[in-house]
Amino acid sequence: MQLSGNNRMYILKAENISKTFAKDKNSIIKVLNDVSLSINKNEITVIVGASGAGKSTLLHILSGLDVPDNGKVIIDNKNIFSLTESEITSFRNKSIGFIFQFHHLLPEFTAAENIAIAQMINGTPKKVAIQKSKELLEIIGLKDRADHQPAQLSGGEQQRVAIARALVNNPKIIFADEPTGNLDSVNSDIIHQLFIELKNKFGLTLLIVTHNPELVMLADNVLEMKDGRVEKRIITN
Repeated sequence: MQLSGNNRMYILKAENISKTFAKDKNSIIKVLNDVSLSINKNEITVIVGASGAGKSTLLHILSGLDVPDNGKVIIDNKNIFSLTESEITSFRNKSIGFIFQFHHLLPEFTAAENIAIAQMINGTPKKVAIQKSKELLEIIGLKDRADHQPAQLSGGEQQRVAIARALVNNPKIIFADEPTGNLDSVNSDIIHQLFIELKNKFGLTLLIVTHNPELVMLADNVLEMKDGRVEKRIITN
């Protein structure tokens, strides 16, 4: 980790990230253009910008789900793209949480089991994993939904289970791609307040792509994407 000039600690630093996609065999699209940024520990940072600006592509690269054409991403002093494929998979499982717009819960398992699976992949015994899952469900206000399958939960409840799943291995940073994009305003507000509570309770670092103005106003930092580049934006409440 590095200290910034104002003595905040960086959990993530990206340097000179570029990414292109082939439009067809005769042309390419430059989605990310030499992006460099730092993310402060224990803060909520949001990325905003027009559709197609490269927000999700950047988030996937910063979390190790995609690979840049060039550049590096350092999380907790590890250059993740210097790791082997198996090492980066292990690092993601142990150090990174990811929340998608759609919860991606496994329909045949209960809420507690969906959360427990992420722990069991890392070697936690099932009994211990289920107990921790139930503790997290209590924290997010779903204690009485532990034995319910996803189809028995509302959309907002399913997304809260997905948040608990992202939390369960005590990640160093959580990435979220439009986490309230599929929810109504009431459930979106519940998720927004949950992010604030979890940040304060666990000292979480969150990096969130969003179009939701209410979530933007709750953030500690706002990064705006334009033409494949990132610039800092001042929040004016």
